[in-house]
Amino acid sequence: MRLTSLEGKLFAAFVLAIIAAAALAAWAAIWFASPWYGAAAAVLALAIPALAFAHLLVRPLAAVMRALAGSVVAFRDGDFSFSIRSTRADEVGDLVAAHNALGRVLREERQHVFQRELLLDTVVQNTPTALVLVEPGGHVVYANLAARQLLNDGRPFNGERFDAILASAPQPLTRAVAEGADGLFSVPFEREEETFHLSQRAFKLQGRAHRLYQIKRLTRELARQEVATWKKVIRVISHELNNSLAPIRSLSHSGRELAQLGDLKRLATVFDTVEDRTRHLEGFIQGYARFAKLPKPQPHAVEWAPFLDALARHHRFRIAGAMPIAPGFFDRAQVEQALINLLKNAHESGSAPEAVEVSVTRVDGELRIEVADRGSGMSDTVLANALLPFYSTKRSGSGLGLALVREIAEAHGGRVHLANREGGGLAVTLALPQRQGRADGGI
Repeated sequence: MRLTSLEGKLFAAFVLAIIAAAALAAWAAIWFASPWYGAAAAVLALAIPALAFAHLLVRPLAAVMRALAGSVVAFRDGDFSFSIRSTRADEVGDLVAAHNALGRVLREERQHVFQRELLLDTVVQNTPTALVLVEPGGHVVYANLAARQLLNDGRPFNGERFDAILASAPQPLTRAVAEGADGLFSVPFEREEETFHLSQRAFKLQGRAHRLYQIKRLTRELARQEVATWKKVIRVISHELNNSLAPIRSLSHSGRELAQLGDLKRLATVFDTVEDRTRHLEGFIQGYARFAKLPKPQPHAVEWAPFLDALARHHRFRIAGAMPIAPGFFDRAQVEQALINLLKNAHESGSAPEAVEVSVTRVDGELRIEVADRGSGMSDTVLANALLPFYSTKRSGSGLGLALVREIAEAHGGRVHLANREGGGLAVTLALPQRQGRADGGI
């Protein structure tokens, strides 16, 4: 036990108090000639000095405890500048030293956190991706420079309602946000048609549910991807042509030799092989030609019942919701081919056949035909590249299915929207403008 410890100090105080009490009691007993009177006199004489001595002993300790309590409250409020001065060499002094060391560590950590937050804010503010953080009440908590430029002409809009900001935003963006899932949309921006990718994520911040919107410009990336895609398709066509022309050239030479020898039986086999390779090459070229030479659509009124019945003969699906009363107005053959491609993809996505559904709605003079499934959906990378020609994640895919759907939609003056569904799966919407007077039938 250290003599300077709190325990040592209390022990010394008690020993002194006992010695003083015993000496005073002995003196009083001699003076009053009675031990009882002496003890009583000692108690009465030492009561007030004992109280003063206890107060004197505890007062420095109480002062340190009050300082510690105040410092802990300051720590709780995020103020780590407090420190306590003490020269005590006991356990209380050790506690004060540990408290001051903790304060220094917390101050250094807060400085590091501040520097990291400053770096993160600099990166986020200058990223080309527009970021908007919305709190549960619908007010914007944070919007970086790209978001201000895209949504509010460069002006800050922290604290404003996000739906009020969207009210003045382009309709494709508003629709993409309303769908509540990731997706692509295109809008006029800086005198050019720009394609954007919208990502929406919900998470908790300080115990409250928030929603983060990320809007990324993809036009330049899509242009780079298109160049890479065309290089790829040239290699594919060159490879396929060489694989067919080399055997044909070899067979032609063999056929000439067999003709000179008069071996007509083997010559017929050569001609059959040449015909087979030529037919394969013709089919390959025609597949690419159909995409490259899509004829101008010839829109006309299309009744829904026979149109959907014809689709059902190719792939199984169920109808979600009621069909519009008024007929659609589009090129039946082209839109039918587009929907066949979408239904084929839906069945190949891993979705149960009965989960594949088709819905038809009219919104603001626009016809929307949606094909939805419950398959594996698409990653952000695939979602961003799915509409590019010849882009495919399938081993034997040509990459022309969704690209042809996009070409058909744009030829009609419409668009294609892809989005992952809540609960899994993909929804592909074919949006087609409708001729004035054809879109007033309602549902």
